[in-house]
Amino acid sequence: MPPEALTPDRILEATEEVLRRYGPAKATVVDVARALGVSHGSVYRHFPSKAALREAVTERWLDRTSERLGEIASGDGPAALRLDAWLSGLFEAKRHKAGDDPELFATYMVLIGESSGVVERHVADLVGQLARIIENGHAQGAFAPPVPDAPTAARAVFDATNRFHDPAYAADWSTPGITTAFEAVCHLIQKGLAA
Repeated sequence: MPPEALTPDRILEATEEVLRRYGPAKATVVDVARALGVSHGSVYRHFPSKAALREAVTERWLDRTSERLGEIASGDGPAALRLDAWLSGLFEAKRHKAGDDPELFATYMVLIGESSGVVERHVADLVGQLARIIENGHAQGAFAPPVPDAPTAARAVFDATNRFHDPAYAADWSTPGITTAFEAVCHLIQKGLAA
């Protein structure tokens, strides 16, 4: 049986495992290549530098959340319900990432610090999804016209819920009362957007 083709996805999967095992300070491209059974030059053919590889693995990690939330944002149904589902989905995704695999979460926090462009694109994507929900809610008559516009209103909603998705607050996500606090903020946002 011929060996499995070396693809960017296989390299990124191996990189995640290497990062989990060694952490961001000690993980090298040679470690990734060794895990794949290839030369480090083979990895460099897909990713021209260690920084490019680290950026790609960070982007992949963030995109998993964006894709799930994008389905909610683009879905059908009342915008108010989709907004609640989207905000809850973001909070739960971040809580699971921090709680289910704390070592990898800590690793990604280091990588995110190195990849500001990736983070900016991720946030822009999330704010764009919120803007679509808000625009749709206005079209449905559920939300007042966004002031001054949907992207600005979406950014305000994103910022208002920062405590529930910004990794700087990860230690709070498992504290008693966090769900009640989240629900209170969501209620205020719905009231603020209501027509």
